[in-house]
Amino acid sequence: MFVLFFTDCKSETNQLQRNVPTREVFDDLGHSIKIPEMVERAVSLAPNLTEIVFAVGGGDRLVGVTSFCNYPQEAQKIQKVGDTINPNIENIIALKPQIVLVSTASQIENFTNQLEAQNIRVFVTNPDGLDDIYKSIEKIGEIFGEKEKAHQIIDDLEKRVSQLQVQTNKTDGAAKQAVKVFVQISKEPLFTVGKQSFLTDLVRRAGGVSLTENVAAAYPKLSKETALALNPEAIILSDSEDNREPNDVFKNSPAVKNGKVFRVDADIISRPSPRIVGALEQIARDLHPESF
Repeated sequence: MFVLFFTDCKSETNQLQRNVPTREVFDDLGHSIKIPEMVERAVSLAPNLTEIVFAVGGGDRLVGVTSFCNYPQEAQKIQKVGDTINPNIENIIALKPQIVLVSTASQIENFTNQLEAQNIRVFVTNPDGLDDIYKSIEKIGEIFGEKEKAHQIIDDLEKRVSQLQVQTNKTDGAAKQAVKVFVQISKEPLFTVGKQSFLTDLVRRAGGVSLTENVAAAYPKLSKETALALNPEAIILSDSEDNREPNDVFKNSPAVKNGKVFRVDADIISRPSPRIVGALEQIARDLHPESF
């Protein structure tokens, strides 16, 4: 029965896409992907990608999203295909999407071959900085035929970031001292951000420096001994139910002693989408209140 399901779905999908004019796009891994001139059915497997699709005006063409895709509100009405880590492949194929959007920041890619075997294209994004988030917006705008809208969004975000950096980097014409920051993703076990995380770039643009910016992984787990030696001046918490206080190892740090512990909504700070600039603005105000 399982084999018949896949065979039938493949036949139907191929029939739907036969003789449809296509165009070529390139994802963040450099893969060439042939998609229809008009994308009418898509599935998003990450909340940030769902947000971008809606932002550029393609939300009405999403036929499937994950259980974590809660923004904007309209996304909650779209059929769910599982979570970000373990999406239900059968459900995805049954929806007959022309393209599936994937974020490598939160997902494994072992299902890619299964989807492509059904003539469903897989587009991978992998931003590790703010400029890459802009590129994701631009590419997704291109996929949905909304280039102009995507460029408008990027222009607006770039203006906000440019103004912010003027405020946070200068005091009376002199460069400000960067605040030494620890970003706590999880309290127990203790996870933070490393060189490959877009949040490292975000901290820098907010007038700080991540104390773990040279750690190779995107989201490394730290030992208590390593964390103790960091001695941060400020701590940024990805605010969630189990991550609302700094790890006990920081109890004698300047950040805790001086009340420089700041919380940013986890749904915003963890998603490389247009809303990330709002997180950047909040972090900049927290680190440099004198500039605002």
